[in-house]
Amino acid sequence: MRKIISLFCFLLPVLAFAGQSDNTAQIRSDAPDQYTVVKGDTLWDISGKFFKDPWKWPHIWGMNKETIANPHWIYPGQTIFLDREHGSLSIGRSLDSGMNADNVVRLSPEIISEKGRQDAIPSIASKVIEPFLSQPLVISNESLVGSPKLVGVPEERVIVGPGDVVYATGLSENQGKVWQVFRPGKIFTDPDTSEVLGREAVYLGSIEINKFDHVSTGVVTDAKQEINVGDLLVAPSAPTPLTYLPRAPETKINATVISIYGGVTQAGQDSIITLNKGARDGLQNGNVLAVYSKGRIVNDDGKALQLPDVRSGLIFVFRVFDKVSYALVMNTRMPVQLMDKASTP
Repeated sequence: MRKIISLFCFLLPVLAFAGQSDNTAQIRSDAPDQYTVVKGDTLWDISGKFFKDPWKWPHIWGMNKETIANPHWIYPGQTIFLDREHGSLSIGRSLDSGMNADNVVRLSPEIISEKGRQDAIPSIASKVIEPFLSQPLVISNESLVGSPKLVGVPEERVIVGPGDVVYATGLSENQGKVWQVFRPGKIFTDPDTSEVLGREAVYLGSIEINKFDHVSTGVVTDAKQEINVGDLLVAPSAPTPLTYLPRAPETKINATVISIYGGVTQAGQDSIITLNKGARDGLQNGNVLAVYSKGRIVNDDGKALQLPDVRSGLIFVFRVFDKVSYALVMNTRMPVQLMDKASTP
């Protein structure tokens, strides 16, 4: 544990968000005056106890461009105070405790004990998305040509599992000994333009190569699904950092839900969905989108009438590819379905 001296403790003006009225967050009618952080909390959850728009927590906490780069500063046991007048939160003490008669905050040097980074509460619950941060999720048809693949096993069978020896071709030793096994899944197609956006890569498990050659020898170290001869291999990608800062996209986004992970047709809270927009459209990790359920069709004097789409919840983009993105359903009042719309909130 190391000591650091701070002239002020998280009581920073809203510099990065000044003049942006769309970042104004409404205080909940049942918001408490203070809250003590417990293990398992997230910044999203804590902000949601006080404000109707928890995804705006960088604004709520009054973070500027310097502090927003390092959100790991809240730990279990600390007390959060609500400043109802300014619509912001502070940590450690009430804002009123340091004000003089002129409503000027008196700040003095304080010694703060900073715990290990691993003890800080995260932006969002990471356990749901962690498996998706390093696994192959999308692959282009072009990259399938000549991909390394499993070509056989010592015994006469085609399905293998953990501990089984496998043989593979097309491997490069300079990419490491660990390789991920995947199987090409469904093709992602843009429902608006019919453009092929990529192909889903169904993650099956991992193998470790112990001898590289024209035909390399390895062993299955992990299997999420049945691994077959003929399945393809890819070198693991670097895990996406878990530091996510929720914010609206910098551009207007109008996306469509084109897939729900697991092959189902409806998604609830903590489900993973795929959007038909990606980095080329301006999406970034941490972007928050509002999701809309298609309005019902009702009978109006014998004529079918389409009701407006209904905003049902919020989704959090956590992994972005060029043409598609993966998002976590943070909250929703009704199931998210295929072809539902998502846009800048």
